[in-house]
Parts: sequence; structure tokens; C-alpha cells
Amino acid sequence: QWHVVESGGGLVQPGGSLRLSCAASGFTVDNYNIGWFRQAPGKVREGLLCIRPSGEVTYDEDSVKGRWTISRDDVKNTVYLQMNSLDKEDTARYFCAARSSYCPTLRDYDYWGQGTQVTVSS
Repeated sequence: QWHVVESGGGLVQPGGSLRLSCAASGFTVDNYNIGWFRQAPGKVREGLLCIRPSGEVTYDEDSVKGRWTISRDDVKNTVYLQMNSLDKEDTARYFCAARSSYCPTLRDYDYWGQGTQVTVSS
């Protein structure tokens, strides 16, 4: 069965860090474009950043540039989202998605996970 599963969410204080994981099954992450998305309460879902098979990273959300990084472990077949300097506005459910041809978008993707909740609060 082909799918992605997110993990690593939780409660963190402002200024803290979390690392989210996106584990793939049924396909290899080094052959797919893997993107991270989030949906905050009462807001629309938005794209954040994407890592291509080449390792190139593209950012869709300027607010995470310089704070967050995406990386890939081909042995574990997992993509990570390292989130630093978290702010209350980062509270959201975070999703990863995979797409073979291009970076996944909200409408175009091959696999979409169930998400993991991140809450930033003091």
C-alpha cells in the first residue's frame, strides 16, 4: 500500500523547535517531490516548501524561510521538516504530500498524509 505518514507534532513553547517526519511506504522519496503543507484553525490550507528528487528545495511560504529546513533520509525513506523559532501563528495541522512529476500542490498530488498537529503555546 502506497502512502505517507506524518509524525513528530506536539505542544511546544514559542521560540522552540520541532522536527516533523514524513515516512513513505510503497515508493521511494528520492524519486518523488515531497512537500509540506499546513492548515491553521479557521484558515485555508497552504503550501510551505518542497524538496525535489535532486535535493533542490523550493519555498512557497516566505515566513518559514530562514527558520525551517527540509531534508531527506533515503535510507529511512523519510523526509523531515525541521522547524525552529516557532511562533504561535505556526499552530496548525501539518501535512506532507508526494508527487512524482512536480512539487505537490493542494490540488495535484499522488499521496497525501493524515497530518500531525503542532501547537505553539506558552
